[in-house]
Amino acid sequence: MRRELVAALALTLTLAACGGAGTTTQSTSVTHSSSTPSSASASSSTASGTATSAASASPAHGPLPSNGTSFVYVPLWPFASVAAAEQWQREANPGGHQPWHLDAGQIAVMFASQYLNFTEINRVVRQTVTASDAHVTVGYTAGGTTGTAAVIHLVRIGSGAARPWEVVGTDDTATFSLTEPPYGSRVAGTIAVGGHIAGVDESIRVTARQLHGVVGGYCCLPAGASAPWSVPLRLTGTQPGPVTIVASTGGHLAVVERFTVTGVRSG
Repeated sequence: MRRELVAALALTLTLAACGGAGTTTQSTSVTHSSSTPSSASASSSTASGTATSAASASPAHGPLPSNGTSFVYVPLWPFASVAAAEQWQREANPGGHQPWHLDAGQIAVMFASQYLNFTEINRVVRQTVTASDAHVTVGYTAGGTTGTAAVIHLVRIGSGAARPWEVVGTDDTATFSLTEPPYGSRVAGTIAVGGHIAGVDESIRVTARQLHGVVGGYCCLPAGASAPWSVPLRLTGTQPGPVTIVASTGGHLAVVERFTVTGVRSG
């Protein structure tokens, strides 16, 4: 698909600009900072994105067509705009205010466990980080083993030095994807949310979030053998700006064992 090609090209250019060298690390648990985003501070926050073929594991989103701004993804969390990120940069220097903004792994875990409220997802399983792009696999522990829940995509946002990390989506996989509505599209009212899933005795829950709270929910769609899935999702109380749509499934080893996210816009 064209979005996959654009995303692949963007990643290739990023790696080339960084000399092709990324940093990959393995499983670590994350200790949450006592200074976490609140609804009040999140006139600058939101959550993530998807949209690609379910047949392959790849970034589910890519840079959107330029609209004259300096950020070409849907900004999901912890900032809702470049201006909000730049405000944090001004407040953070000097003094190191909320330094977790500069840690891609910690941001990814906080996004899942705190913003999405998937409290069992509390560790970085592995991560690949370049100067401006990161893919962080987050997971949980159950029965002495580590499960992987999602690969969260982050990019730098803001300007100048010490740009913070921003969640912009998740990578779809061959076993769980969220391809509808399209990444970056504008939504209102009742929308169709869907993708592809493979597994045994699955139950898909869909939630839509903005910084001020949950603006839509559907529970739950039974699923099993490899097949497309789709549910109607009614949005209420939305405000102009990014909307995080997340689909999750679990119940075997943990409440949430897999999730996938897309970013759209309201208003």
